[in-house]
Amino acid sequence: MTSTVTGTAAGRLPDFPWDSLAGARAKAARHPGGVVDLSIGTPVDDTPELLATALAGAGNAPGYPTALGTAELRTAAAGWLQRRLGVRLADPLDATPSVVPTVGSKELVALLPTMLGLRGAGTVLIPEVAYPTYEVGAVLAGLGVRRTDTPPDDAAGVVLVWLNSPGNPHGRVLTDDELRAWVAWGRAHGVPVVADECYATLGWDVEPRSILHPEVAGADHGGLLAVHSLSKQSTAAGYRAGLLSGDPALVRQVWEVRRHLGLLVPTPVQSAMAAALADDAHVDEQRERYRARRARLAAAVRAAGARIDHSEAGLYLWVTRDEDCWTTIDWLADLGVVAAPGSFYGPAGGRHVRMALTATDERISAAVERLAG
Repeated sequence: MTSTVTGTAAGRLPDFPWDSLAGARAKAARHPGGVVDLSIGTPVDDTPELLATALAGAGNAPGYPTALGTAELRTAAAGWLQRRLGVRLADPLDATPSVVPTVGSKELVALLPTMLGLRGAGTVLIPEVAYPTYEVGAVLAGLGVRRTDTPPDDAAGVVLVWLNSPGNPHGRVLTDDELRAWVAWGRAHGVPVVADECYATLGWDVEPRSILHPEVAGADHGGLLAVHSLSKQSTAAGYRAGLLSGDPALVRQVWEVRRHLGLLVPTPVQSAMAAALADDAHVDEQRERYRARRARLAAAVRAAGARIDHSEAGLYLWVTRDEDCWTTIDWLADLGVVAAPGSFYGPAGGRHVRMALTATDERISAAVERLAG
């Protein structure tokens, strides 16, 4: 896609987008069967017992947690990355860490430019259609934002690149060649490339590849970072449990700042994270729940005459009726269904809506029935 440049007044955050859905929510609430909320995408299934057990077992935590992460957690994280994503980290227990826990992934996304010392001058590259917090993080650091899906010819002023694969909102997965092109571009220009891979375990039509995989990154992770989260794969959004891994020099820089800021994952949560990352069964079970919901909702959307673009991975359907997204939002609200307008994610999303799979089986059934008319 053609690159575009967006700007936000210096120091001013964009409006919080979800507030603009108030009218659609009110209309949907008038449906006699109640609202089917497919907008925000918050998990609704029970958190697996193994996380709750580990959390309770570490409940006696009178001291401050470590910003670095416990040895148990860092070891479990490295094992998960290798087992599930084929990523081999440098020694996770080394004095210069290759992985640290984060308070979920959103705070890391919002604060990473600042924590990397990029404040005040330069431009952050983000995808054409992108999670709004990438722009928020740039604005907080006083940086500009440029939207592009391909490495630009001109690297002047670029200080950071954000990739998102599988993508939120559209579920697009970058190919190995696309990832390698970004890795080569970042290294050639000395610009860190950070991949938000929070949906990496939720590939449907294709298998997502991590930017840290040796077939993409090569022999080391120089200049590269990856962000992961337990929110969706372990239905643990309320735990605020994420990971940052990759280039030890960059990870260390972020870790040092986090120590000063007090961005510490609570000790009981770190214990729960270690338990979750060591267990694949609960991840696979939740994945199958989402797979079944996706199949039913996608069939209903298509039967209703809409088209689904991308959506080959992740927890969303990227839906269009080839009209302004707010017209589609209004159509869905008449059915008692709330989705997210694609314009939340950039100008290129203006003719799509995002429908989340994170609803109960009963609510998905209600949406399927309503779409059938």
